[in-house]
Amino acid sequence: MPKFRWSIWLCSRFRVPCRASILLCRALSIANKLQLLDVDQLAWWLCERQLPSGGLNGRPEKLPDVCYSWWVLASLKIIGRAHWLDKNSLVRFYSRLPRRGNRGIC
Repeated sequence: MPKFRWSIWLCSRFRVPCRASILLCRALSIANKLQLLDVDQLAWWLCERQLPSGGLNGRPEKLPDVCYSWWVLASLKIIGRAHWLDKNSLVRFYSRLPRRGNRGIC
């Protein structure tokens, strides 16, 4: 059985980039319609975005970055699955990022 690809489904169904998963999750959450999604399947796809460095990418075969780490983590938080990530690896990823003045990360 072929693996379901959220990236393909989101892009083709809604004609949006993959980072739109957070918008989809938030909109369905606000409308109290998260049951329309297979939340565990979406969460699994989002968790697969975590790379050995601890950071998250926006789609397969891409490098991790702060922006996508935020989008993916926010989506997982909305659907109640943020605890599926390796939190310690994600913290290490963020702790290795350069800080510029008082503007936070990157």
